[in-house]
Amino acid sequence: MSKKNLTTFLKKRYKTNEINTLGELKTAGYQYCSIKKELKNNLIEKIKKKETTFPGIVGFEDTVIPELERAILAGHNILLLGLRGQGKTKIARLMVDLLDEYIPVIQGSPLNEDPLLPISKQSVELITRLKDKTPVDWMHKTERYSEKLATPDVSIADLIGDIDPIKAVNQKLTYADEEIIHYGIIPRSNRCIFTINELPDLQARIQVSLFNILQEGDIQIRGFKLRMPLDIQFCFSANPEDYTSRGAIVTPLKDRIESQIITHYALSTEIAKNITAQEASIDNEVKQVVNLPEMAADLIEEIVFEARKSDFVDIQSGVSARLSISAYELLYQTAYRRALANNEKSTNIRLSDFAGIVPAITGKIELVYEGEQEGAIIVAHKIIEKAVRNRFNQYFPEFRSKKINSDKSSKFLNIIQWFENGNELEIDNISDDKTYKNSLAKVTGLMNAAKSICKEENHISFYAEFILNGLAANSRIHRDDYQGTYKFKDLLNAMFSKNNFEEDSEN
Repeated sequence: MSKKNLTTFLKKRYKTNEINTLGELKTAGYQYCSIKKELKNNLIEKIKKKETTFPGIVGFEDTVIPELERAILAGHNILLLGLRGQGKTKIARLMVDLLDEYIPVIQGSPLNEDPLLPISKQSVELITRLKDKTPVDWMHKTERYSEKLATPDVSIADLIGDIDPIKAVNQKLTYADEEIIHYGIIPRSNRCIFTINELPDLQARIQVSLFNILQEGDIQIRGFKLRMPLDIQFCFSANPEDYTSRGAIVTPLKDRIESQIITHYALSTEIAKNITAQEASIDNEVKQVVNLPEMAADLIEEIVFEARKSDFVDIQSGVSARLSISAYELLYQTAYRRALANNEKSTNIRLSDFAGIVPAITGKIELVYEGEQEGAIIVAHKIIEKAVRNRFNQYFPEFRSKKINSDKSSKFLNIIQWFENGNELEIDNISDDKTYKNSLAKVTGLMNAAKSICKEENHISFYAEFILNGLAANSRIHRDDYQGTYKFKDLLNAMFSKNNFEEDSEN
């Protein structure tokens, strides 16, 4: 029976319950296939059909995914090496989609043994006794993934196994009997994908216990002469920072992992936006109330890109993509909270709402000494300000020159002069939309300037506020901010006011 016909037959079994014993399995023409061969065969089919092999993984189409596919085709164990938040664990979990829908296992076997290839003493004896009447169970592919986070307290018994003295007493067995062994998570992952996350955190002596499994495919427990040919697809993940700050992958183990694949962050804000929108959890109820300008989504990614190159942030530690996801969620909820407070059925994201994403930044960046001196909250605000300036200068490249104040034709001249005339403007993320829009409309020339770059009619106010913050970030006007409330004023007057305040304080 061909593989295709057999697969159809096995699917049919779940409707008719036809295959329940070893004899029925043989009659159906079933043949044993190793997990690495199984992954390879299914990957080949997907590639031929031009199907997406790792759905949901964005930005790796031309880099990581081809390397991963080559490793699977070669039957390699895999090490995914990359900074935090680069999707390493997600990639490992998605490998399950390359497995067959169901596989047969010996009923009651803790090692998921194939009925045609028993490897434990108990299963061999069971098949010897029952022969073709040996009961068979079916294992779905979602049950064939095991994962372990490497921590310093992980032991060899956890991973490989150990002697179970209670079993020995209850069953009146000697310590020489193989049946008293309690198997660890690796033998129990036979015919499965097994992932160890943060491999360098595993103690060196524990890493040594993996040598034989990777090289020979068998395990060693205490003094037992075990030669179990385990059938496992290993996938490890590691952070390059771990090599220096916490631990290291011992060289002989690294040598036994055939393919090391280096992951990376999104290479563009457009890719990063797609990842964030895909991964963020926003209720439909919230989306119906809150309108998000495209510029706001761009700014979130710009903030993350800026954080990754900030002098205050530890670059080697990395800045996770989870920062943008958390910031995206908080931005929505900041606006949603305002809508609830003002009893509004609809509201638009404001730039002042970005004060609400500060907790997402402070919790996901590792600061260097200079950053610690500044403080996490101040660093977060500086990163946001720098991101706004970067975006503003992309829209208005003339700001790279210093001639704007002397250029009478500039679209910002009226705005700057409005503040020079002693006017001040206060914007917050609490007031209702009508108050917010009326406040922005007071500034001469602001709404016209916003219309020149806004392609979304209902988001003109966001772009107007963006222009004010861009001018402040480029030191054209002054901005004070306190917990989501921004106060804009003339730069020169603000400097004199500050100097006078400092003189009065000294006196």
